[in-house]
Amino acid sequence: MQIGKLSNEVLREVIISGIDKKNEDIIVGPGVGEDCSVVEFGDEVCVLTTDPITAASNNAGTIGVHICCNDIASAGVRPLGILVTILAPPSAALEDIKRIMEEINEVCRELSVDVIGGHTEVTDAVNRIVLSITAIGKGKRDGFVTTGGAQDGDDIVVTGYAGLEGTAIIAKDYYDSLKDRLDGKLLLRAQNMLKSISVVKTGLLAADYGVHAMHDATEGGVLGAIWEMAEASRKGVYIYKEKLPVKDETIRICRELGLNPYRLISSGSMIIACSDGEGLCRFLGENGIDARVVGKFTDGKRIIATSQGEEEIAPPEADEIYRVKV
Repeated sequence: MQIGKLSNEVLREVIISGIDKKNEDIIVGPGVGEDCSVVEFGDEVCVLTTDPITAASNNAGTIGVHICCNDIASAGVRPLGILVTILAPPSAALEDIKRIMEEINEVCRELSVDVIGGHTEVTDAVNRIVLSITAIGKGKRDGFVTTGGAQDGDDIVVTGYAGLEGTAIIAKDYYDSLKDRLDGKLLLRAQNMLKSISVVKTGLLAADYGVHAMHDATEGGVLGAIWEMAEASRKGVYIYKEKLPVKDETIRICRELGLNPYRLISSGSMIIACSDGEGLCRFLGENGIDARVVGKFTDGKRIIATSQGEEEIAPPEADEIYRVKV
């Protein structure tokens, strides 16, 4: 099979279709594009998500905590704790596990999140360290946000920049191979972009402002995230490619490697559906968050307008990061 997440079609037909709901307390369950599950506890809800780290060789602990806490924040809920599973091959060194835990603890301190449990073992079932994290948050029953809440006419707001996480991973993991092809200072700037992959602040502010849906852009990039939000909401979209925010470092690295920056893993970017996108952008800007309106949700097809005309947005496939060859 192809490396990367299962396609949404396969996910729906093979995985989700066979899952039966058995408890009424589960108010948001598995679905294409949904970042979190939500369990009702009276006037409050428990929000949960889980993700492995497979695309990065370096900074796995840092990335793992951020992407799971980003998922919780995309529900408009503050993350409280994480459970950590580390599977290490026999060839791994204890220092490798120690480094991952140091990264995890550092990010948890930054986000005021607790490590509340997990599992660590050495196994020959893997050939490199696999890190998987489950994150938990708590919020009000009437205050959480889903991926599938977009409404006709909502503005599509994109925060951060396309391909941010993927750019940082490539610049770090392939630095030795790229330093003779791209400016070293550019690669170092790209590595530093890893410091900007949290959207916890963004998600909490947007929820307070009053938005209809949120989805953090991970594998499949910003275009994949927009498609998934539209799919979860059963809506069309009309977006403008020139309005999609992307940094020069990402453009230059992707051009060198023949990658599509808008399909590159993009933690650090939140896709938001809001009836007053310009107002939300001003509000987020006042709080130090880059945001812009890139289009609208519609009752039609999923269209992106480019300088060459209009084309339909394809469902996300394997992330561009898995195509890197240097």
